[in-house]
Amino acid sequence: MAKDYLTDAFVRLRQKLKGISGGMLPDPGGAEDVLQDSFVRLWRRQYPIGSEKEAEALLARTVRNASLNERRRARTVPLEKDFVDDSPDPTDREKAYAEMNRKIQTELTETQRYILEEKEYGGRTLEEIAKELKMESAAVRMQLSRARKTLRETLKNALKDDR
Repeated sequence: MAKDYLTDAFVRLRQKLKGISGGMLPDPGGAEDVLQDSFVRLWRRQYPIGSEKEAEALLARTVRNASLNERRRARTVPLEKDFVDDSPDPTDREKAYAEMNRKIQTELTETQRYILEEKEYGGRTLEEIAKELKMESAAVRMQLSRARKTLRETLKNALKDDR
């Protein structure tokens, strides 16, 4: 019965849901992907849906949250681009990177180092890393964010001190 409510609501509201996602994402294909992924995720989980209204609310909330997550992912830039150094002096650059490496080894937790390495250099998704570490994707994203923040501050300070 819950799947019937979900399917009926999805078919009926598909264009409105696509509008929600499309309003948050620049790529129409990405909006369509989010829409389909949201429906499949809800279909598999078998939420206890008791009415058409509940299905509508659940679909709208899921599509909105998935669109926000996709927008966040699209905004994230690779770590390498965060640390572009225009310093003409190779010595300054070497000092900054030596300090960065020391910070990676001393200030990041083992988990943060692993997540950073796998995401930035291993090319893995946060979901894959989360599954392997038996963590929630949000927790992995937060650990990666904290690691990047620590490294950005370290690099800024190292470059500022050298000039």
